[in-house]
Formats: sequence, structure tokens, C-alpha cells
Amino acid sequence: MGANLRRWLAPVLLLAAWELVGRFDLVASGALPALSEILVRLWVDRADYPAHVTATLFASGAGFVIGNLLAVLAGLFFVMSRTAERLFRGVNIAIFALPPIAIAPILTLTLEGMTPRIVLAALGVYFVTMQATVTGLSQYDTRAADIVRAYGGGRGAVLRLVQIRGAVPAILSGFRVAAPNAVLGAILAEFGGGGRFGLGAYLLGSLGRGEPDRLWGIGLVATVIAGLSYGVFALISRRMLGASISLSLNPAAPPGVLADRSSPVLSVGAILMPFAVWWVILWALNVPDMLGKTPWGVVDYLFLADSAPTAQSRLLAALAETLPITLVGMAAGLAFAFALAVAGRLTPAFTRAFLPVALVTQTMPLVALTPLLVLLLGRGTAVTLWITISVTFFPAYVMIAQGIAQVPRAALELPRAYGATGWREMRLVTLPASVPWLFAAVRLTAPRALLGVMIAEWLATGRGLGNLLNQSRGYLDFGMIWTVAAVSVILSVILYLAAQWTERAVLRRMGMVGRS
Repeated sequence: MGANLRRWLAPVLLLAAWELVGRFDLVASGALPALSEILVRLWVDRADYPAHVTATLFASGAGFVIGNLLAVLAGLFFVMSRTAERLFRGVNIAIFALPPIAIAPILTLTLEGMTPRIVLAALGVYFVTMQATVTGLSQYDTRAADIVRAYGGGRGAVLRLVQIRGAVPAILSGFRVAAPNAVLGAILAEFGGGGRFGLGAYLLGSLGRGEPDRLWGIGLVATVIAGLSYGVFALISRRMLGASISLSLNPAAPPGVLADRSSPVLSVGAILMPFAVWWVILWALNVPDMLGKTPWGVVDYLFLADSAPTAQSRLLAALAETLPITLVGMAAGLAFAFALAVAGRLTPAFTRAFLPVALVTQTMPLVALTPLLVLLLGRGTAVTLWITISVTFFPAYVMIAQGIAQVPRAALELPRAYGATGWREMRLVTLPASVPWLFAAVRLTAPRALLGVMIAEWLATGRGLGNLLNQSRGYLDFGMIWTVAAVSVILSVILYLAAQWTERAVLRRMGMVGRS
């Protein structure tokens, strides 16, 4: 009974503090209402929610299913064909790095009905699940594969009996992150792409009314939807994890993992593939030239047109503001995720108390949180850093925590038998064994950090690439919109590849992957 009381003590105290702060308008002159005021407003507005919630659930659910199905199939394909993985690497990162705020209005003008929302929700989940699938399939136990081969099993048998079964926890961890991403993708599409129904559309219509209790109510509804979807896959993952862990620690990574020796042809193909896909999509959808800029159209806008010098100066000024805070935010988000994952292993009670707060920051729409954050922190670097950390640390935390949980108990028995403390056991066994998962989190965070900074600039600070994108939308400057999107993708690819090169160097130094 005492343990149960301690488990609920922190959330109850947090809710009580929220109520008191809101009742007495102690934060930002009432921008944070009391929880009871939010619940009362939810009851008053109860007739508005069914249509909006249904629209968001449909778009996010359809995007979740479609995006994850494509992601798992792509992950299987990339693991079976490393050549295909290297060739499509730029496309995969480009899909993840495309700013939703840049493509939402374009999708709205070129597609009909709920399709733009479904597309953005699917794009939001694809890269996360694909990356988790590839990581899970790649980090298999080679000894189990040797047994299958010894009994006459081929590559298909190893994939089916060892790799896929062992990758189930990793895939489910990807689903856990993807579920809130699908909700956020649908809401961002609703917020930026118009439409009558949906929580994003409802939020957009409520922003100018000066009613923070309604904004927080909409945000809490979105949080509940995303939190339930996260919880379902967290429960499934917890139930299945024990049956999927090997009995002892595999001393080396499987052959071929991270042994990337791409030929120059493949490297060039990986660079050109995103531009080819870009052109094919515009051609297939028959997008007008004024609205949809091809790669050559962006080059012409940025370097050859009469207005090119002005466009270049605006872009460089925006980059000078966005890039430094991106690097700082990525480092801070990773550090916070790492600390939380380690704390979750050493002191599970702390993580259980903090995780609901973390989930709220991940799932509540930033457009609802932004007014409070601006009033608390101003419109400077602090609010951008806060928002960037909030959108980067959670996926990284899930991935790192999954890697820590994957360390088999048998590997921990030796240091425990010698009386090692929890931290010493963590330092000597758990952290080295989970290094591949840590770098998977770095690769996952690198593109997301830039996206987080741009969203903060778009919603709050009026600076950098995000603000340049927002201004270009208002002026219908589609050349600059496509230019910012292309530059953001290129920057994300550079950050991703830097993380991957560092990963290979560290794992080679640790002897977890061969040099040959």
C-alpha cells in the first residue's frame, strides 16, 4: 500500500500545484488556467468536440496505419538489401526532415479532402518506425542465426526465425513514438492547411479569442488521444519484451552492420534520388509550375533569377540564426533523454512520476503551449531551446530506454555477484551494450532538432528559417517556400550523416564492428 501511495504522490502534488497556480493567476497573468477551469470549459464546449475529435482520429489513424505499414516493409527491404538502403538513404531522411509547415498548404492545394492530413500523419510516423525496424533487425543474435544455418536454414529462415522475432520489441518502440507523431502530424495539417473540422482547425479558430482555458482544453484532448495511443503500444511492448530477449549478451554486432562501403556510384545515387523523387511527385500530381517548384526551379530562384541576390541574403541571414540553436538544442535534448533513461533504470519511481509530464510536452500541440512559453520566457533564444528540447528528447528517450531494457539479465549477474552498485553495473555493462541504441537515438534526433527550431521560430520568435518560411507563405513566395524546405532537408541529411560517421568510428573503437 505504501508503494502505491508513493507512486501516486508526485502526480497528485503536481495537479494540486497546477490548480493553485491557475486559481491565483500566478503564472503569466492567467495564461495557465487552473485544471478545474479547463475541465469546466471542456464541459461547456462538449458539443463541439465529437466532430473535431472524429476528424483528427480518422486522419491520424489512417496515417498511422499507412505510414507504419510502409515503414516496416521498407525496413525489411533495406535490411535484406544494403544497396537499396544506401541508395534510398537520402529519400528516407528527406521524408523525415520535410517541414510540415512548409508542405501543408501545398498539399491542401494539390490534394482533396482528408488526404493532406493523412499524408502528413503518415510522413510523421514513417522514419521513426523504419529506423526502429532497421535497428531491431540488424542487432540480432548471431549465435541463434548460426544454429538456424547449422540445421539447413537459409537467409529467409534466419530473417523469419531470428531477426523478425528479435526485432518485435524495437518495432513496437517505434510504434510508441509514432503514435503521438501521427496525432501531431494531423493537427499540424489541420492548423496550417485549413478545413472545417479537426482539433487543429478548432484550435486555429480559438487562438484569437483570448480564452486560454479553451486552448488548454483542446491541448489536453489531443494529449489524451496521443497518450492513450502511446500507452497501448507501451503495454504491448512490455508484455512481449520478455519473450524476445536473448538469454545472454551477444559480444559483437552482426556481420555487415554499419560496414558501409558505398561505391561512388551509390553515393551519388543517394544524393540524386531525393531530387528525382521530388520531380516525379510533382509530375505525377500535375502541380502547376507557379505552385510546385522543381529542383531546377529552386536553383533558378536562388542563383539565376534577377531576385537571386536578395533571396540569398535573406536565406543566409536566417541560417545564421537557426543553425547554432539547432546544434545546442540537439545536444541538450539528447543529454536530457540520456539522463532520463539512465534514471529510469536506477530509480524507476522518478521516471514514473516524470513520464506523464514528458508525454504532455510531446503530445500537446505547440500552438497551444506557445502563448504560455512566450509569456514565461519571452521571444528570445530560451523559448526556442525549450521547444526544441521538448520535441527531440522524447523519441530519443524511448529509443535509449529500449536499448537499456534489451540488455539481458544474465549479463548483469556477474557484476551483481561481485557487489557492484547500480551505477557501476550501468557503466560497465548496460551502457556499452546499448551503444547502438544510443546512436540510433542520435540519428533520430538530428533531423528532428532542426524541425523543432523551425517550428519555434514559426510560432514564437519571428526569426530564422521558420520565420522566413512563415513570411513566404504570407507573400505566396512559393520559390522561397521550396528553397527553405530543400535547405532544411540538406541540413538534416548532413546532421544525420555526421551522427552515422561518429557511430561507426565509436563502434569500431569498441570492437563492435570490424574494420575490414
